[in-house]
Amino acid sequence: MKKEIKIPDIAENVEKGLIAGVLVSKGDKVSKDQPLVEIETDKATTDIPSDYDGVIDEIKVSEGDEVSVHQVIMIIEVKEGESEDTEGDKEKETEDDKPEDKPKEKKTDQKSVDEDKEETKKQTKSVSEQAESEDIPAAPSVRRLARELDIDLSKMDGSGPGGRITKEDVENYSGETGSETKQKTKLPDFSKWGPVSREDMNNIRKVTARSLSEAWQTVPHVTQFDEADITKLEEFRKKNQDKIEKAGGKLTVTSLVLKIVGLALQKFPQFNASVDMDNQQIIYKHYFNVGIAVDTEQGLLVPVVRDVNKKSLADLSAELSDLAKKARSKELSLDQMQGGNFTISNLGGIGGTGFTPIVYSPQVAILGVSRSKYQQVLVGDEFEKRMVIPLSLSYDHRIIDGADGARFLRWICDVIEDPYAILF
Repeated sequence: MKKEIKIPDIAENVEKGLIAGVLVSKGDKVSKDQPLVEIETDKATTDIPSDYDGVIDEIKVSEGDEVSVHQVIMIIEVKEGESEDTEGDKEKETEDDKPEDKPKEKKTDQKSVDEDKEETKKQTKSVSEQAESEDIPAAPSVRRLARELDIDLSKMDGSGPGGRITKEDVENYSGETGSETKQKTKLPDFSKWGPVSREDMNNIRKVTARSLSEAWQTVPHVTQFDEADITKLEEFRKKNQDKIEKAGGKLTVTSLVLKIVGLALQKFPQFNASVDMDNQQIIYKHYFNVGIAVDTEQGLLVPVVRDVNKKSLADLSAELSDLAKKARSKELSLDQMQGGNFTISNLGGIGGTGFTPIVYSPQVAILGVSRSKYQQVLVGDEFEKRMVIPLSLSYDHRIIDGADGARFLRWICDVIEDPYAILF
């Protein structure tokens, strides 16, 4: 008996990926849970295992192919024993039937099929259904989506391998046109003004571009700015960094801010939530997972530190160091980048005086940290040389008002300025 192996639902908001490697060959014997292919998707690489014991009968993908969730990638020949009960029931049913009844049932079934076909032919075809008769490179699920949105696939350019039209192409085209009369914006021929070169996006860049575009279009962003006197926190960091290093971590501004954010999310639950517009609800989460944006050679990765409210500063520092190392060496798993409720993006090590980070939907807020610098600050009646750090908070204005954003960010600044009162 032949069984299909499909790309499973891998992670939230992950619809496609690239085959990074095919681990078996036609004719190979495989066991259940044995890895069959490696797939690079949603900023990580993971294995797709076999669901059965059997022999590889057909391989439908090659290394470098783009694949979608639920797409068939292999056919496996499995033992007949798995279907013995079903076949036995069919044989028993056949034996019990009277010979004279069989032609009648067959005729009735065929009549129903013919009637259904005739009804289908009578239905008016949309422009997308007419295009299906043409040689258009698109999967059945993509064609079905095009029919639902009344889009003519023959007017589209595909972004997939070989010009294949993807689900995202259809969705983007629908959003850009809004009607058949509008056209997609075409880029000019830049080579008219000088030499140009082209380079394909890697998969991480594709996923980042797609997810951030969606977030920007979905979330009404507001960004709140503030500054915090980080002098005392920096003194604490230098005083305790050796102790934290012995525990296996590195005490950084990011790990300190991570600890503070864990406390802030408990105090301000609307920042630890998501918006469900379909059901007109706010989903409050009673766990506190924070994503940390990491700059890598492959692009931006966001591993997630789970249960920050339950971990000590030493534990958070050690875990943060480990996740950053894995991100830069391409060793992060998909699970390690899922489940975040809030994100911290620290660009202070690179430079800049401030920036406006984009909220990672379905989260509702992200904290940006810029480079600290010394300033003259009025302390009491005297100006003193103090280290000040700029912070920026972007949030979803659908459930977070401006006053809420200001209070949340100011609370974080207050704790940074007097960390001993709350943290230690």
